[in-house]
Amino acid sequence: MPSTQTQIAGFSFDNCLMNAAGVACMSIAELEEVKNSAAGSFVTKTATLEPRAGNPEPRYRNVPLGSINSMGLPNHGIDYYLDYLLDLQNREPNRTFFLSLVGMSPSETHTLLRKVEESGFSGLTELNLSCPNVPGKPQIAYDFETTEKILGDAFAYFSKPLGIKLPPYFDIVHFDQAAAIFNKFPLKFVNCVNSIGNGLYVEDEAVIIRPKNGFGGIGGEYIKPTALANVHAFCQRLNPSIQIIGTGGVLTGRDVFEHILCGASMVQVGTTLHKEGVPAFTRITEELKAIMAEKGYEALDDFRGKLKYLD
Repeated sequence: MPSTQTQIAGFSFDNCLMNAAGVACMSIAELEEVKNSAAGSFVTKTATLEPRAGNPEPRYRNVPLGSINSMGLPNHGIDYYLDYLLDLQNREPNRTFFLSLVGMSPSETHTLLRKVEESGFSGLTELNLSCPNVPGKPQIAYDFETTEKILGDAFAYFSKPLGIKLPPYFDIVHFDQAAAIFNKFPLKFVNCVNSIGNGLYVEDEAVIIRPKNGFGGIGGEYIKPTALANVHAFCQRLNPSIQIIGTGGVLTGRDVFEHILCGASMVQVGTTLHKEGVPAFTRITEELKAIMAEKGYEALDDFRGKLKYLD
C-alpha cells in the first residue's frame, strides 16, 4: 500500500493531511478530535495575545462550491493553546503539532513569538501573515516592506522552527518579490493559501454574513486553481530548505494529489472538514492512496513537485 508519510523541517508525520487553521481547532475538544483522526497533525486556531470574541454572527456560511467567512480572529488567547500543546508534548512526545499565531500589531506579534521562544514548545510555529477578516486591518503579507521587517526582527531572537501562512498572490511579479524576501530568512515552510479575501455572496437580494456588509474570505472549490498556482509558483522560487503546505479547495484525494504534484509537502483541509467533520481525513487519504497505487507511486516524493508542462 502506498505511504502518505511526509516530513516538514525534519519532523515526520504519518499522514500528509491536517486541518486548516480556523477549522476544527478553536477548542481543545476539537483539536483532540483532529489529533485522534487519520490526520497526520493539527494546527491550532490562530492565537492572539488575549482572547477574542471575533466578529458578530452570522460570520461563516457554507455555499454550494465552498464557503464565505469573516470570522475576525476569534480565539482563546495564546496561553490556552500553548498550555495545551505543552501538556500534549508530555502525553504524546513522538508527535509534532503546529501553533498558529499573529499579533494585532507588530509589537504584539513579537510578544507572542518571544513567549513561544521562551516556552518549552518544541513543535512548529506558524506566523499568520494573512488575516483578511479583521475590519480596518490590511493583510500583512501584501505589504512587502512590513513583512520583511517583521521577519527580520523575529529571526533576531526566534530560534525555533517557524513558517508563515500566506494570502493568495495573483501577479507573477508578486511571486518573485515575495519569494525574494522569504529566501532571505531561515523559514521552514510557507502555507499557501488562506482564503481569497473580500468575496461577496448573494442570496435573493441580500448578503449572507453580517460583518463588513457581507464581504468575506472565499474557501472551497472556488479557490483550488489559485491555491495550486501559489503552491507551484513558490515551489519554483523558494530555497529547497523552505517547504510548502498546500491549502485550498481540497475535497478529494485527487485534490491532494494535485497539491503535492505542484510542490506541497503537507496539505490542509478547511471547508470540507467543516462540512464533513474528521471522517473526511480517512476518506480523502484512501482516495489519495488509490490514485498513487493506480499510478505506481509508493511515496509522495515519487511525484512531489513533478508537474508536467505542455511543449
